[in-house]
Amino acid sequence: MKPVPFLYPLQHKGWERFYAGSGVALYDAMSLSSGHGRGLPVHRHLSRQGALRVAPCLRKDALVGALQYYDAQMDDARFVTTLVRTAASYGARAASRARVVGFLREGERVVGARVQDVEAGAEYEIRARQVVNATGVWTDDTQALIGERGQFHVRASKGIHLVVPKDRIHSTTGLILRTEKSVLFVIPWGRHWIVGTTDTDWDLDKAHPAASSADIDYLLEHVNTVLATPLTRDDVEGVYAGLRPCSPASRTPPASSRASTPSPTPSPAWSWWPAASTTYRVMAKDAVDEAVHGLDQRVAPASPRTPRSSAPRATGPCGTRGPASPPARAARRAGRAPPQPVRLPDAAGPRPDRRGPRLGEPLPAADDYLRAEIVYAASHEGARHLDDVLTRRTRISIETFDRGTRSSASARS
Repeated sequence: MKPVPFLYPLQHKGWERFYAGSGVALYDAMSLSSGHGRGLPVHRHLSRQGALRVAPCLRKDALVGALQYYDAQMDDARFVTTLVRTAASYGARAASRARVVGFLREGERVVGARVQDVEAGAEYEIRARQVVNATGVWTDDTQALIGERGQFHVRASKGIHLVVPKDRIHSTTGLILRTEKSVLFVIPWGRHWIVGTTDTDWDLDKAHPAASSADIDYLLEHVNTVLATPLTRDDVEGVYAGLRPCSPASRTPPASSRASTPSPTPSPAWSWWPAASTTYRVMAKDAVDEAVHGLDQRVAPASPRTPRSSAPRATGPCGTRGPASPPARAARRAGRAPPQPVRLPDAAGPRPDRRGPRLGEPLPAADDYLRAEIVYAASHEGARHLDDVLTRRTRISIETFDRGTRSSASARS
């Protein structure tokens, strides 16, 4: 993770600065009271001229001043990959491209699951003393496989983001804007900006959420209310969509709860849906505690260090690319500048330049990435298909105007 500044433009004198400033001050106070140190710089108040100095992209008539605060940024796909590898290093069995198609029962007890290998089509029976349903927006579908109604239902809320080149928005800080429905962020992302998000109901195929033309227009319209040089559709190099698991208690998406709640069923299985990566440790601990509660034996308590651990521990080095990382060394040996310090696991295997003279080269049409990264994704991170590499091990599919077509063609050569 790394700290990222965000600017909140103020449009009203007096009361708005006090109102928004109080909220951000509470945000800082909560960070300090956590017992883990400050972590991020505290917020600061800016005049209109001060705001325009850090964000020249803003229209002068779009603000009377601003607040700047800091948040932490991570690559969620890279984080999940690291987390899975960490779990495997502690003995977990991680199965990719495996789908639960049914549950094993002995009377009223759920004692395991039937799992289909979606690559080969074979099915396997996996027995377990406890089962946890942590399937997010698929929670209802999984409950239906158990044959029980469950204690709650989950609504899928769709959010989309636009990816635009860095030179389209002249700013040294991210932006946060209020809309009539939610909030809108402009987030720095390497040599790009990410603009989002929306919050709308989605009742189609959960595996393939998609942005509509109206979604794209909504984001462009709202971000352009503050930009001196408006964005157009031609500036959009990538669009992606995801689904959030929400409570259906409210018809208004932003008001819907995304809390994670254990829901014991008559069988020894728990329904659990994740809310946010920032609280995944708390949710994981609660889920394990619930599962252990149903066992008829004592289980050693968790290490007191576990909640304080700030980063997953994967097998082998994994994290942010550094100047001495294998890809950087490979680039230097190939006579090229080191790659951009973003997104790469800090290991592409031992001495990738020895495994092939071209592995230290950047990918054509996606030179933020090295050829070694593609090899590493397949050899160490479970990538089996082109889409795995372009979308879930790198961000090439949304960071290039051609969706990675030229990079894919060159990787085969």
